[in-house]
Amino acid sequence: MPDAREKYGDIIDLPHHVSPSRPQMPLQNRAAQFSPFAALTGYEELIEESARMTEQYRTPDETALEELNAKMVCLRRILDQRPEVTVTYFKPDDWKAGGAYLEKTGQLALIDPQERVIAFSDGFAVDMDYISEIRSDALNGLL
Repeated sequence: MPDAREKYGDIIDLPHHVSPSRPQMPLQNRAAQFSPFAALTGYEELIEESARMTEQYRTPDETALEELNAKMVCLRRILDQRPEVTVTYFKPDDWKAGGAYLEKTGQLALIDPQERVIAFSDGFAVDMDYISEIRSDALNGLL
């Protein structure tokens, strides 16, 4: 440190300059200028995405398919009553293999066997090929 005293001896003991016209920056803001910077933008998101878990699609067996078909036939008969149903379905993941099993509850609006969709009154549609379960109080006594 003796070199610093020799080099800057004329200014080293002077008081810190404070501007009379500009306010001092708050300590919190001053610390921000030294915060770490992400040299690899998107790296954290990539790590999170690779750690995200997905489920594999479970193909329903013949008995489950027959039961689903019977429920859909019954629901088509009472479609004009707009029954409330809960559908469990598989949604494939957009970014990686697998997906997630989700549930949708609402008033049934359409069952279209040609287009292979079940639609709800709010416009939400589910692909029939990914439905694993259908529940509804409206089915009681119909099956």
